[in-house]
Parts: sequence; C-alpha cells; structure tokens
Amino acid sequence: MTLYKVGKIVNTHGIRGEVKVITTTDFVEERFQVGNQLWIEQAGQAPIAVTIKQARPHKGTMLVKFAEFDNINEVEHFRNAQLSVTEADQAELEEGQYYYRQIIGLKVQTIDGRSLGTIKEILAPGANDVWVVQREGQSDLLLPVIDDVIKKVDLDAGLVTVELLEGLE
Repeated sequence: MTLYKVGKIVNTHGIRGEVKVITTTDFVEERFQVGNQLWIEQAGQAPIAVTIKQARPHKGTMLVKFAEFDNINEVEHFRNAQLSVTEADQAELEEGQYYYRQIIGLKVQTIDGRSLGTIKEILAPGANDVWVVQREGQSDLLLPVIDDVIKKVDLDAGLVTVELLEGLE
C-alpha cells in the first residue's frame, strides 16, 4: 500500500486525546473531514489506520481527535508521526494541476532542448509555487510556476519544458 503525507503530528492538545497537526496538503477540509480515514506513520512501525472523529483549525494548525483514542496517554507517543492517505483517497486533479510527488524528480529542459537539471523541491511562498531545480556544478535554479515560464509538463516522459525569462538564470 502506497501512502502519501498530508500532515505531521507535532503535539498533543488537552487531555482528551486531541493532537495538533501541521498540514502538508492543499485539501485540508477534504482530508480532515469527520469520518475520513488517515494512516499514522512512525519510523520502524507498521502504519496505523485511524478515523477522524473531530477536526478544527487552531492557530495555523489543525486540532484532530481520532475515534480510536480518548486520552492524552494514548496519543502522546504519536508526536512527530506523519499522517497519510492512500492513493485511492487522492482526488483526480484538474488539467494542468499536479501533486508535488508527480513533479519532484522530473528533468527540466529549455524550449531549445538545453538540459537544466532535476526538480528537487517545491516552494509555496505566495501567489504561485516555485520549483527548485538542482543543477550540476551550479547553484539551484528557482522557476516560478507561471504560464510564461512553464511551457509543458510531460509526466510520461518525466520532462518539464521551460522558457527562461530574462533574469531567471
């Protein structure tokens, strides 16, 4: 079973088994809806299936209570664990939208065929994402994800074609 991260448990909250989660998904309302199933992943242990009993935003995080746990002692050891969903729980995206996992690792080339490197990371600083391209023997290249720069994403070929605007390189 392949799991994809949607959040990280960073702490407990109160004594009734709530956990504080930093979300790493664009679909917070969908992922943390009452009744949904998530998986708790901890290093060296099998994933544990949990059902959301309650979830609400709180100071930039989500407070989540699982149906399976009722007090702080049962959830304390989940601190720093990842929350994930299965591939079957992922929604189909609209044309031109991609999951981070689909983009990271793609090769990048210019419209004239010059190889630039591989996308190693995605930043989300504001209005648009920025793809970080690792280049051999050079500093990383930051590509804003806008139509003027990203010309074609071919997931099957593992390739992104870009037009470098003045000042990007």
